[in-house]
Amino acid sequence: MQKITPFLWFDNNAEEAVEFYTSIFKNSKGGNASYYEEQGAEVSGRPKGSVMTVPFQLNGQDFVALNGGPLFKFTEAVSFVVNCETQEEVDYFWEKLTEGGDEAQCGWLKDKFGLSWQVVPTAMGKLFSSPDPEKTNRVMKAMLQMKKLVIADLQKAYDGK
Repeated sequence: MQKITPFLWFDNNAEEAVEFYTSIFKNSKGGNASYYEEQGAEVSGRPKGSVMTVPFQLNGQDFVALNGGPLFKFTEAVSFVVNCETQEEVDYFWEKLTEGGDEAQCGWLKDKFGLSWQVVPTAMGKLFSSPDPEKTNRVMKAMLQMKKLVIADLQKAYDGK
């Protein structure tokens, strides 16, 4: 069992979110839902017998989705990073996660549930670790002009082309 498990608060669509996320990531699965009983329903204002939590895994990482009501919403203060080895991976996750959501600058997006993600090429580590500040400044300038990150264009900026 992992020590830390992200617990995601949804209004009333935790099951839909779990289905969406597990359809995108390999090595993923949904778990058995728990339901609001009388006491929990009274406190939460949720209907008795409705889904309370759904455990799930994305790429082997444990999560829990909670139907907690409209009290709290996701913000950009918390995001999940998807590390991508290739442009094909970047394109795949970008397309899937932005479906019904919103694109943002520098590889950030909000999915249709309002959860923030960063779809990031692993090459970014190399591109930002040059001892030459001109190279890293060019990469930063190029990245700031992008929504979905394009590895070839970032590499061109790094190379000064």
